Amino acid sequence: MKVERHSKIVELIGKYEIETQEELAERLNEAGFNVTQATVSRDIRELKLTKMQSESGRQRYMVLESPRGTSAIKYIRILKDGYMSMDMAQNILVIKTVSGMAMAVAAALDAIQFHEIVGCIAGDDTIMCAIRSVDDTIIVMEKIKKMVED
Repeated sequence: MKVERHSKIVELIGKYEIETQEELAERLNEAGFNVTQATVSRDIRELKLTKMQSESGRQRYMVLESPRGTSAIKYIRILKDGYMSMDMAQNILVIKTVSGMAMAVAAALDAIQFHEIVGCIAGDDTIMCAIRSVDDTIIVMEKIKKMVED
């Protein structure tokens, strides 16, 4: 039951901008899972969910974990350590890093799995990210800015 509930949580936060534990509990109850806020709180911890700003400006739960199960905190730390600046050219995001860190920062961006990023190419101190649209580029820039400033 727990595995199915966790799967449903990931599905729900991918589909809806869920901002609170209560909202997530309500969605789960609507989907046939009889849960309390305490259960949802425990599930959030176990799934290592985090809140990030969504496209609409609201905070929402998101899965920030690599496919291999490594915590996203590691990747955010790499991003913070290597990041210098960024600029955009239409749907291309150019990120400047500390010399020698571009590959690590690009790998971290790939592991974080921003759905807006199609792919990254890295040199020594520069990363070029292909983003789905100009609007998505602005969104990714805001997400990265929030991550490196926290």
